[in-house]
Amino acid sequence: MSQIFVLSLIFLTIVTGGGCNSEGDALNAFKTNVIDPNNALISWDPTLVNPCTYAHITCNTHNSVSRVDLGEMGLSGTIVPELGQLVNLQYLELYGNNLTGHIPPQLGNLTNLVSLDLYQNRLVGLIPATLGNLRSLRFLRLDNNNLTGKIPREVLKLVTLGKLEIIVNISSNHLAGTGNRGTYSQICVNKCATFFRVYQ
Repeated sequence: MSQIFVLSLIFLTIVTGGGCNSEGDALNAFKTNVIDPNNALISWDPTLVNPCTYAHITCNTHNSVSRVDLGEMGLSGTIVPELGQLVNLQYLELYGNNLTGHIPPQLGNLTNLVSLDLYQNRLVGLIPATLGNLRSLRFLRLDNNNLTGKIPREVLKLVTLGKLEIIVNISSNHLAGTGNRGTYSQICVNKCATFFRVYQ
């Protein structure tokens, strides 16, 4: 009898406790990898079951994270791959900080994403081809970073999907080209005064 009681308690802890809260775990992985001089993340308590109470976080009607609004918060550090676990996320706003490192390919798991704003940081490396999985995406702004390489064809193909045109803003980086010719996309290059057609 006592063994059944103990097992029941263990099961209850697993169901209601922290281990199953993947969204909270993902957000707190980000928190532990950044320096937050303005205490924007001070309310992000890893002991809370529901991250919907965190500042700068919005949840949908199912209590799943739909927005992360951390633009211009003075954050420095890296974008952790765990953010790719926020599968119902629609807006990821990390612009205007001092974030460094690479854009995690795992962000390509965020298939409900409408807006990905990483501009005005110090990100380096390639634009992940996995961002081409974001078929709900309407706004992709990566300008004013230190990105290199080619714009993946998978990313440019997003413009042909759906009824709305994606705005791909990648100016003020060090990108070398866009691959083989094919269907054109509207893409912001140079100083973004206008939008130019660039072939894949």
